[in-house]
Amino acid sequence: MLYVVHCLDKPGHVAKRMELVDVHRAYLATKPIDVLSSGPLLSEDGSEMIGSLFIVDAANRAEVEAFSAGDPFTKADLWQAVNVQRYGVRSGALSDHQSALAATT
Repeated sequence: MLYVVHCLDKPGHVAKRMELVDVHRAYLATKPIDVLSSGPLLSEDGSEMIGSLFIVDAANRAEVEAFSAGDPFTKADLWQAVNVQRYGVRSGALSDHQSALAATT
């Protein structure tokens, strides 16, 4: 099942984010969950990272919540809000991914 994890940083926490970005990336590199897409959310002018977005493939919500709880950004209390939501893709590259998964089951 696909999920979107939408995370907003606490205001004024850019320095903390930058301090932790390498350990955050190292965590993602361990592949604790199947991350299909991820990256920073940006301010409107693109000059500042203000959060993170992940699209993940997981068996259930508990798996996604465990992934989020293990993220160094979560552990460092960087995020003001984290929202986890099921995602139903309709078109694009992720649609192709879902079709390929369905064909193998």
